[in-house]
Amino acid sequence: MKLFTKIFLASVFTSSILLVIYLQFNTSRSINQLIQGNEDLIHELQVKSQTEVLQKNIASLENKIKSAVIEDLPDTRLIIDSESEKIKTTFHLLDTLKTDRSIAPLLDQLHKLIEEKIAYNTAIAEIFNTEGKERAEEMINTHQGSLLSDSIRANIRLIDLAHRQTITNLIEKADREGQKAKTLGTIMGLIAAMASIFTFGYIAYKMREQQQLITRLKISEQKALDAANIKEKFLSNMSHEIRTPLNIILGFTQQLQKKPLDPDIQEEVRIIEQSGNSLLHIVNDILDLSKIEAGMMRIEKAAFSIRDTVQNVEKMFAPRAVAKGLNFKVHVDSSIPQMVIGDAERLMQILVNLVGNALKFTGQGSITVRIIDQGRVNTNIKLGIVVSDTGVGIAPQKIQNIFKRFSQADDALSRKYGGTGLGLSIVYELVTLQDGSIQVESEPMKGTTFILSIPYSTSYASQSIETIDNKPENNFIEWGSYKILLAEDNSINRLLLSKIFTGWGLQFDEAKNGLEVLACLKQHHYDLILMDVQMPEMDGYRTTEEIRNKLQLTIPVIAMTAHAMAGEKEKCIAHGMSDYIAKPIREKELFNLIQKWLHAITNKALNKTDTQNSFATIHLNYMRSISQGNIDFEKKITQDFMNCIPIEINSIKQYHLQKDIPALRQAAHNLKTSISIMGLTEKLNPLLDELEYKSLTETEFNDIFSSLETICNAALTEARQFYISLL
Repeated sequence: MKLFTKIFLASVFTSSILLVIYLQFNTSRSINQLIQGNEDLIHELQVKSQTEVLQKNIASLENKIKSAVIEDLPDTRLIIDSESEKIKTTFHLLDTLKTDRSIAPLLDQLHKLIEEKIAYNTAIAEIFNTEGKERAEEMINTHQGSLLSDSIRANIRLIDLAHRQTITNLIEKADREGQKAKTLGTIMGLIAAMASIFTFGYIAYKMREQQQLITRLKISEQKALDAANIKEKFLSNMSHEIRTPLNIILGFTQQLQKKPLDPDIQEEVRIIEQSGNSLLHIVNDILDLSKIEAGMMRIEKAAFSIRDTVQNVEKMFAPRAVAKGLNFKVHVDSSIPQMVIGDAERLMQILVNLVGNALKFTGQGSITVRIIDQGRVNTNIKLGIVVSDTGVGIAPQKIQNIFKRFSQADDALSRKYGGTGLGLSIVYELVTLQDGSIQVESEPMKGTTFILSIPYSTSYASQSIETIDNKPENNFIEWGSYKILLAEDNSINRLLLSKIFTGWGLQFDEAKNGLEVLACLKQHHYDLILMDVQMPEMDGYRTTEEIRNKLQLTIPVIAMTAHAMAGEKEKCIAHGMSDYIAKPIREKELFNLIQKWLHAITNKALNKTDTQNSFATIHLNYMRSISQGNIDFEKKITQDFMNCIPIEINSIKQYHLQKDIPALRQAAHNLKTSISIMGLTEKLNPLLDELEYKSLTETEFNDIFSSLETICNAALTEARQFYISLL
């Protein structure tokens, strides 16, 4: 019996030790696979840079061949050989991807397209050498090269998408291996406890090591997320802290300019304003670049006029061009539609940076801006934006550096002309975000030409814009019958705004925080509230919610904020505010905004039988402020609303079923634009914000989507009733 017991105990002990060894082996293998997965992930991320180098080499080949033809240079064959070798060398670095079955066919197709591209440029060079410049230019003008470039870019985008999937798989694999390692470690602890105290101590020690490794991996991931959040908060706070004093500096400078000053002081005030505007421009550039890096820069889609945007750029820079003795010309092709759907603010930003750059580096000659039609497909149009100058130009070897951040083509030029080197980098990023392309043609001392292509949709409002634009603008001459409430905690800002309002003859009361705002509203009647967002005691967001929910007031509330981060305007609107103005506040912009809302109040008082009162869900104020009584325009907009809402709602549902979270968030963001025309922003934006910004459980998504679908169905029913009333 004792022998049996000894054999049994020995067997149990031996089995335990063997099991521990087996578990230890599997745990070590899981950790090794986790480490290998991280190394594979780093390799996959490096591929992105290789594809970018490949595109640059292809563009370099095409640009050099074109330049050689245009400038009638010899030795084009040397250019072909040199640039082709660079392209092939870069492409061979991507051969390691052929082990991925999803990418291998794309690489084969890319290889074929690159060979066709090289062959096409070689043919141009051969024709140039044999038949002359004119024949070579004819071949260039066939646009076959551009089509091949577009195909190559499209193919590379597909490769990039496949990379992303590979990276996602690697991350998921790393998570699985980490979880597996953790589970095996726990089992090892239990077995060690049953085997012996010594074995338990050893296994506990090994388990602790493994747990620490897993914890470090998780902490590293959490730190990355925390760093992104900290960066966003830092940028938001910096935006507020810098813009608040800038608002005061520029505001009081504008007030000083209204007073009679002797020439010396007037010049000093002008210099202060110019320096303040320069500082504001730098701050905006840095914030824009940071938003792009953090993935917070969003491209909005709304109807706007290309011609108005270009005219605004012309008005902005024409005086400066005249002062430098330059000929500034702007031309928009007659075939360009009156209205398109896209991001007018980003287009304006691109043009301002390019024209400002041209103005800076051009001492004599001319600057030209041309908007051309590069072709249409259904309701889409590709706009060509060409900005050319006769300035100092850029050396060929420097062109590749001009889109890099904090760099300029020449350090000497940087010292002479100034600038941060961010403008062209931001232009490149904004064009890329809009699925566009940008090319540069330049020659030292002869000038530079930037050629951009950006796709837009044609607007449903384009057919009616002439009728709308021809409506006379209603201006308020006397504001004595109106009274507004100014909510601002900064005493200097209150002093600045009080001077502005007094100059306009506008009655106003002041409040230092949200609690004072609520107290004033309980005692007095106001036509409008100008609400600072960041205040002590009670901030602007919570105050507005109290006004809407507890006091049940519909008074217009205009948010004032020094925060300039993406989504700030939407956040203000979601909390019940009516409109938004960013600091530093421009007097003319503030005047137009207040005039707009006081004008809306007057119209509402004169038209008490407005059709919107008969609807419980949709509100027609915004649409009618645009239509100005144009029934055809209202019918068209309502019909588009009825057509697109079911499609967009279904898209959100499908993306959720497919677990495509980025596409779902983008669809939710796009829906905000579609619903605004029917006055649904206040009702639906909180729901859409949840879909766009938060990670939701299945139950949370179902609840939010159900509410969204219910409101949209009710809105569609009322929209049909309204449409019928217009027939």
